[in-house]
Amino acid sequence: MPTTTRTHSPATTHAETAHGLSARKFTLHFLEMVVAMVVGMVALHPVWTLVLDALGAPGLMDNPYTGSLIMATNMTAAMSAWMKVRGHRWRPIVEMGAAMYLPFLVLFVPLALGLIGTGALMLWGHVLMLPAMAAAMLLRPHEYAHC
Repeated sequence: MPTTTRTHSPATTHAETAHGLSARKFTLHFLEMVVAMVVGMVALHPVWTLVLDALGAPGLMDNPYTGSLIMATNMTAAMSAWMKVRGHRWRPIVEMGAAMYLPFLVLFVPLALGLIGTGALMLWGHVLMLPAMAAAMLLRPHEYAHC
């Protein structure tokens, strides 16, 4: 009777699904995106400050609507660049970018109605980005968790 050769160790088999997806790779990619977003916020904020000052529009950074969109743009730019370096196609990059903006856009409604303040907009916008990113990643598990 022929014997079958096992290609995965028990530890590897535990972390992978039957479709060759790795929860570890998925999580690592998620964390890479968070780091890229932080880098984008820190590195690009001074650029926006200089440009808006030069244009005579420094108040745009202080406005909760434009300020949050600028911040989402900073995060999206860095995250998109890192995803492109990692070889991702444009469609998943755009989907992940949408996850950066969507929470803020949704929260603009309660902000405009006076139901939340600027602090809540910033806090919840950032908090809600995380499940929005995870949802975008779950749309394409092979893109983010393939072994």
